[in-house]
Amino acid sequence: MPEYHPPLAARTALRLDFNENTHSPSPRVREALGSLTLESFTIYPERAPVEAKVAATLGLQPEQVLLANGTDEGIHLVTYTFLEEGDECLFATPSFFMYDVNAMAMGAKLVRIQSNETLAFPYERLLAAITPKTKLIILCTPNNPTGTTIARDQIHAIAAAAPQAVILVDEAYFHFHGETVMDDVKAGTLQNILIARTFSKAYGLANLRAGVIAGPVHLVNYLRKASSPYNVNGVALACINASVDDADYIDWYVEEIREGRARIEKALANMKVPFWTSHANFVLMHLGPRHKEFVDQMRARGVLVRDRSSDPGLDGCVRITVGLEDQTTTGIAALRDTLGAMNWTAAEVNKPETQPKETPDYE
Repeated sequence: MPEYHPPLAARTALRLDFNENTHSPSPRVREALGSLTLESFTIYPERAPVEAKVAATLGLQPEQVLLANGTDEGIHLVTYTFLEEGDECLFATPSFFMYDVNAMAMGAKLVRIQSNETLAFPYERLLAAITPKTKLIILCTPNNPTGTTIARDQIHAIAAAAPQAVILVDEAYFHFHGETVMDDVKAGTLQNILIARTFSKAYGLANLRAGVIAGPVHLVNYLRKASSPYNVNGVALACINASVDDADYIDWYVEEIREGRARIEKALANMKVPFWTSHANFVLMHLGPRHKEFVDQMRARGVLVRDRSSDPGLDGCVRITVGLEDQTTTGIAALRDTLGAMNWTAAEVNKPETQPKETPDYE
């Protein structure tokens, strides 16, 4: 069974490699931490009040929300609850590797639908792959590591085509895109859909491991039975509680990232580096066979980026996280210097006839 080994060592440079918030969480988080007493560390954490707060923020009832120890635990709970040995778990690749790890741990058969060179969601082929044995379909939108999205009507059609299955829609990067099927959960129109969200990205709480699964009450109840009652620690709960109150901070941070994303894409286009238009807080680019050298050269310039060449269909690809304005400026300068030092040209990209996209003309 595959294992996930995150390459996290020696991350002392500018962190444009793991899609984290590169600034800080809301200032209200510091206030929440300051209000904690030493006695509070001796008490088992109470999840329900914060779940009610998060549910209200999402426009849902408390019974429709389950907090988890990061989205990773949420994915684990979904696979543990809704998959048995021999069931089929269906998702498009390339995507988040933890889907593989958790589904395989349950003895499920993984049905991976490989995207073509455009990396667009393989909607028709995924629909055709649904069988009576399909018990879980995972849809990541915006997708990691590509930044591509799945249309809402496509999610509806998939849910209708697989009434025997649970559809997990991973919206970890929702804030940077804005489109969601949460309204369908509110309206109760899709009874076999669960939505995963995280507090690691826009909210900046990655170190505290905090995520949420939302959906119809009957599905969330199954997950609640499988979940530990104390799976989210009290420090994380206090910080979640403070974070969801600060909509102004989220609006500011998301706008910073959207502007930075546009700057990076424009810079890549001007440098003739093929890339995929992103709807998340990162951009995936195609460097070709010298991808490892590129990553090493960027690190030497104080900027960390993520080599994604081992992902299916992404040979030669590198992903860069979008930071704040000054961080984006630093990242772009390092990109330009690195490519210049390498004497890199677009001709080096493997199979130029299948480059991810035509780079638009910018002034």
